[in-house]
Amino acid sequence: MPQGPILSHPIFERWKSLTDRLDAALARAGRPPQSAEPMAVVKYASEEDVRALRASGLCRWFGENRVQDAQRRRSDLGETSRAGWRFIGHLQSNKAKAALELFDAVDGLDSAELAETLQRRLEGTDRVLDVLVQVKLTGRETQSGVGSEAAGALVAKVKTLPNLRAAGLMGIAPQEGDPRPAFRSLKTIFDGLFPGPATRETGPWLSMGMSGDFEAAAEEGATLVRIGSALFK
Repeated sequence: MPQGPILSHPIFERWKSLTDRLDAALARAGRPPQSAEPMAVVKYASEEDVRALRASGLCRWFGENRVQDAQRRRSDLGETSRAGWRFIGHLQSNKAKAALELFDAVDGLDSAELAETLQRRLEGTDRVLDVLVQVKLTGRETQSGVGSEAAGALVAKVKTLPNLRAAGLMGIAPQEGDPRPAFRSLKTIFDGLFPGPATRETGPWLSMGMSGDFEAAAEEGATLVRIGSALFK
């Protein structure tokens, strides 16, 4: 935990509550401590909360799902924290250039066309961008992602692009009902596509679970859970 006056900031009480719940979920599933970690999704966060949490060094990943919001937030923060930023969800091709300037990873690759756009933007550089393929777990037409049967083909496509690295999968469970069947389905796909060992530093990552269902996601095998409203509202 951070030391000194920063401890009094209320964000750290919420952070401890969140990580205690995550640790308990991992223990119930018989998983090792820290085998899943939270990503702080800052959509609902105040600048003060984000600044305090980033300065603490407690959280390694911060997530944002709008490029324009990320541009404003980086300008306002003006800090040098080493914590990474991940773009979450559908990225429009016309926002690819800006996203590459702002984010360390794209969690929501949903087409070969977007993969090729990102590759063109990175070609000629020595940068390798981590991407998580988003798998569609619901029948909602508005939800982004590829079908479960197409996930393997998109992962294979990414592996042909020298400036992209297929670093795992991401999914969003149905908002109603039990999320566990969707989580189990995604874990099965993940295990088939990424059978090797995972590390906290390099993945591969299975990103599933949000504020309302992250404990179930951790129990079903998530390695990265996306927490927004439970932390910042």
